[in-house]
Order: sequence, then structure tokens, then C-alpha cells
Amino acid sequence: MIWFIVNRVAGNGKGCRVWKHVERILLEKQIHYNVVFTEHPRHATQIARELAKQEETSVVIAIGGDGTLHEVANGLAGSEIPLGSIPAGSGNDFARGLRIPKQSRQALEKVLSGQKRKIDIVRIHDEVFINAAGVGFDGQVAKVTNNAKYKKWLNNLGLGHLCYVLSFFKVLVRYQPAEVQLVVDEQSHIFSNVWLVAVANIPFYGGGMMICPYAQSDDGLLDVCIVHGISRWKLVTLLPRVFRGTHIYDPAVTTLTGRWMKIVSSKPLTAHGDGEVLGQTPLELTIKQEGLYIV
Repeated sequence: MIWFIVNRVAGNGKGCRVWKHVERILLEKQIHYNVVFTEHPRHATQIARELAKQEETSVVIAIGGDGTLHEVANGLAGSEIPLGSIPAGSGNDFARGLRIPKQSRQALEKVLSGQKRKIDIVRIHDEVFINAAGVGFDGQVAKVTNNAKYKKWLNNLGLGHLCYVLSFFKVLVRYQPAEVQLVVDEQSHIFSNVWLVAVANIPFYGGGMMICPYAQSDDGLLDVCIVHGISRWKLVTLLPRVFRGTHIYDPAVTTLTGRWMKIVSSKPLTAHGDGEVLGQTPLELTIKQEGLYIV
């Protein structure tokens, strides 16, 4: 049985509109399905976890943004049930990274006709993420973005990807960098004046930023980007380059790869995974190779 988990409020109502379109296509094609609508935060994880236990479940298709996918992935991780995605959020970085079509009809066709395959997931505390995590400035930006009033009207204008940029400048005014120790596969690295540490499973986050342009979702490695030792103004000038992925060639940026990582900082730093705030440092992150089925 094909199951849909729909976040109707994703993308400020885009989830509802996309579902109505998808529903018409399903009826037109006479495809049998079931649907559940999320009602509160973390609900999608609860639903997906229950569906993964049912023998008749063949695929779970999420309609929503990266936050919805994050929740569904946490419910399906480790099971045999694949995750399908029809993007309906403001950033849609998972769809961008895995080349899932923006148009709901094409995305549905890709899910229904696609081959089941495995991708990596990353575990942080008791949670997993599938896109990217950010620590420090980046985590604070995610926190501000999730609570921002302008997120609603930018989504209404189809400019949801700009939420991160506005939040970037809002956080920039007062944020103070910290000293950070990264232990990657038992090798220690110490950085001073650190603005952010991003750990990626796919290249994109923040609505199209190529924070780790060489990240791959099936290589069994964490890709890490550390921005350190620069002024606020330099950070601002670096921002446009992140959309092209060329920031990694700047002396202020260090990149690493590994399978396990510990992040310790001189003060508690906010962390997010797939745009959802997950706590503060210290943190441990571990790659789980082929931890999730997708279609």
C-alpha cells in the first residue's frame, strides 16, 4: 500500500495545495493509496514509525518541506520501507540534492516508477538527519528562521529560499564566534574565532546554498565545512559564494571528511539538523552508511 504523509501547513500552505494536485492525479490514474495529515511537531515521525511496522506498507511518500522529510526519515530509518518525496516547502534542499523534480506530477511519477535504493543518514544524539547539520552561527540562523514572521510572507511570494539570507543578517549583528575543537575519526583539530561548522550529507542547505559541494549521500562519509578567523564583513562577502560552492577555496574555510565526529566549543553553540534545532554543543555525529531506503 502507498501511504502519503502530508504536512498541509508546509511552505505556508503549499503542502495543502500540492496534496490537492497529487490527489487529483492519483484519482485520474486510479492508484490506490492512503493518506495521513500531520497535526503537530514530530507527528510525522510517529506516523512513519507505525507505518514501517505494517507489512502492507510498500512506500511512504512525504509531502512537505525539509522539516517534514526530517521527521519521516526519523520514523523510517533502519526499516525496509522507502521514503519518497514530493517537495512542498520553502527550501526543498533534499529534493535539490537528489534531483527530485519541483513539479508535483513529475515528482510523483519519479517516486512511483523509481528504483528503491539506499542513502546514508547521520545520527546526532537520538536523532538522524539526511541533509545537513549546522553548529554555531548557522544553528542560530536556523533557530531564528523557524520563528521568523517574514518566513510566512516570503513563502507567499514564492521566495522562501530567501528566509535564510534575511535571518543571516539578523543574527550577524550580535553573534560572537567561539573556539571549537573538532575530533574527526580520532584526529583532533582546534580552530579559533569559529563562525560555523556545517556537516553535510548532500551539498545543499539553507535554500540552495552549496555548503559542502562535494558531499554525496551514499559515500559513507561526513563532509565538514568550518568557517573561521574572519570579520563580520568578510563573512558577508563570503555568503554569495556559498550559492556557487566556491567559498571552500577561501583561506577562511577548512573542509574535512570522516565517519565520526565530536564537536566541543568554548561556549554552548546551537545546533540544527535539516533546519530543525537539535540542541547545543558538545555533540557527537556518526554516519550510518545505507541507513535509509528512498525511491
